Amino acid sequence: MSEDLPQLYLVSPPQIELSSFPGLLARVLDTTEVACVRLDLATRDEDTIARAADACREVTHARDIALVITDHVLMVERLGLDGVHFTDGARHIRKTRKDLGQDTIVGAFCATSRHDGMTAGEVGADYVSFGPVGTSNLGDGTQAEPELFAWWSEMIEVPVVAEGGLTADLIRELSPITDFLSIGEEIWGADDPAAVLARLAAARV
Repeated sequence: MSEDLPQLYLVSPPQIELSSFPGLLARVLDTTEVACVRLDLATRDEDTIARAADACREVTHARDIALVITDHVLMVERLGLDGVHFTDGARHIRKTRKDLGQDTIVGAFCATSRHDGMTAGEVGADYVSFGPVGTSNLGDGTQAEPELFAWWSEMIEVPVVAEGGLTADLIRELSPITDFLSIGEEIWGADDPAAVLARLAAARV
């Protein structure tokens, strides 16, 4: 993979079946190179999340791929995860960085807000994600335009992630101006998620 291409950031489905998803995740990761996986479950049940995290961690760490979790910062150390992704911008980043140290991945979803993104970067975020970039239920649905990524990539050093409703056409457009492409909902409903991810990855230019 060319170092100039954006890396892939894989997001889990909101619900997973523990008897089958770890095997599916393994096939996806063995088909296409992925930099990071995010466990992003809809449930708030800690036991369900912990069992899912344990199963996914076995798959990702066997492949030397980082596993982060959405919002559940107190579970990061307990479950041996690599970091946390906050869905509410910069609010918790400073404290989390202090509590978990510099080696923990801390990311922030900032919707379409340059200000929130810059604030997140200033207080210690490892990356900032904007979105959705296409048709998606992410955030309030207001789309992050390519101009935002172009400006960020030119002006800000903190890595930027594009997520929400990615298509092959959007990937081609955003590849030169983003560091990561966050893909999840785009593949999990397909009969062969590994094949769909491979096709999307091939659209990077």
